[in-house]
Amino acid sequence: MVESQIKRGSGGYTPYSFADQARTCLHPEPPEVSERGPSDYQLNPELGTEGSLGDLRPAAVLIPVVARDSLSVILTQRTSHLSTHAGQIAFPGGKLDDGESVAETALREAAEEIGLSERFVDPIGYLDWYRTRTGFAVSPLVALVQPGFSLQANPNEVEDVFEVPLDFLLDENNHVKHRRRWKGHDRYYYAMPYGERYIWGATAGIIKNLHQRLRHA
Repeated sequence: MVESQIKRGSGGYTPYSFADQARTCLHPEPPEVSERGPSDYQLNPELGTEGSLGDLRPAAVLIPVVARDSLSVILTQRTSHLSTHAGQIAFPGGKLDDGESVAETALREAAEEIGLSERFVDPIGYLDWYRTRTGFAVSPLVALVQPGFSLQANPNEVEDVFEVPLDFLLDENNHVKHRRRWKGHDRYYYAMPYGERYIWGATAGIIKNLHQRLRHA
């Protein structure tokens, strides 16, 4: 990144300082799936887990941090007809195809879902795998995205694409625990309401993991 591109961002981060700190605390390669890692069950240990780790379907998402004056993160609103996580706010991503790496999947899905060209994306590192209640082991790839891109939502998968300030997502005051009744039990989960956007579940859990890793860097 050339010096002229390095501008002071909100929360004290510049694109350079964010990338530099993230590289010190993220995994250089996708780690192994672990029972101790973040998951939908983290706040609900009494619910147990469904199936073994070997039964989980591998998936990948891209966490695109845009190198603006105030850093922001690209998120999507999924369409209401999808078979899993319909209508929810999510990172671009999906299941790994045979022979595909986590990075290849994350970049391919970002191109397919929102039209984000790989030439604007600089991968930084990986968060811990996140296990979902729907049976996925999701590997998040954090990347810095240079401005100048154009986005086009795939109407078959994405209803809307938008950006949220990184400092909002990393502010622990915005990480709240909400509760819903599920299968006769109170299920707790992280939520990060942002205006009319309700960021919750796996997406909020992944953001929480990013916050924890950056905080302890």
